[in-house]
Amino acid sequence: MSQEHVRMSQEGDHMSQEGDRTTDRLARALGWASLGLGAVQIAAPGAVGRLSGVGDSAPARGTVVLVGARELFHAALLLGGDRPAPWAWTRVAGDVLDLTMLGRVVAARTGTRRLRAVAATGVVAGIAAVDLWTALRVGRRGAGRPGGRGAGGPGGHVRSLRAAITVNRPRQEVYRYWHDIENLPRFMIHLESVKTTGDGHSHWKAKAPANWTVEWDAETVQDRPDEVIAWRSMPGSAVGNRGLVRFTDAPGGRGTEVRVELDYDVPGGRLGLALARLLGEHPEQQVRDDLRRFKQIVETGEVVRSEGSPEGTRALRQAMQRPAQPVR
Repeated sequence: MSQEHVRMSQEGDHMSQEGDRTTDRLARALGWASLGLGAVQIAAPGAVGRLSGVGDSAPARGTVVLVGARELFHAALLLGGDRPAPWAWTRVAGDVLDLTMLGRVVAARTGTRRLRAVAATGVVAGIAAVDLWTALRVGRRGAGRPGGRGAGGPGGHVRSLRAAITVNRPRQEVYRYWHDIENLPRFMIHLESVKTTGDGHSHWKAKAPANWTVEWDAETVQDRPDEVIAWRSMPGSAVGNRGLVRFTDAPGGRGTEVRVELDYDVPGGRLGLALARLLGEHPEQQVRDDLRRFKQIVETGEVVRSEGSPEGTRALRQAMQRPAQPVR
């Protein structure tokens, strides 16, 4: 290795380490914020309830005290260790709960109390944005290191998924549809858009838990017509990932067997994965559902839907499913 390569590698390591320290400092600042908020909520639950529009009834005060205790728990996690950044995902989970509760308060209140609840919701949404940005930096800092995927960093947890489906269409037709990657959001519901940027590169935008979005750039690393397509995220991506899809003739002339292999970093490690599952965004189920939609759209030209889920099968809606009639 040349001296120039060594120097560039050392500079990259220094920048990565500095980014780690910045993320940890920000996470520690959030820990102090949790400590302050928790102390106030426990010491004066009535005042906090009135100010936020929740109210000062006994149940409302009890709820404020519980939220305060949770904030102290966040503070203990963020301030009690040498590497606090991965624990920022606990605050994101708390923000989701708070926004859900405040949304119900806004819907139930009128007049001044509703205005206070709306203002409190705006404040919590702003805090949630900072929390999520901090948590996502944990994934970015691993993804930017040599190796490019972000695997194995203190805030990341590598997840491998495997799934397969048989599509009753010729292999060339199935490959051709997937090869146009701008088609992917039509059956991958977590994707908002995929745009080709030239020379085998593309820009991806996906939905994250709690209605947030995450974006990254990717490159195609293998493309054998009618056989294999493989891709990986570029260094510095918010969520490191790589994937491969194989197309083979199904036995008995039943069309094409599509096999997907996907490795990706879970922001926030196991805690981030648990949060995603809590919010109904189970990764394994998403992949299987995506392949079923792919089969439908290639075989019939559209995703079959029903009155019970008119906009498609989002994982978050599964708990609210009901017996349905065909769409009129």
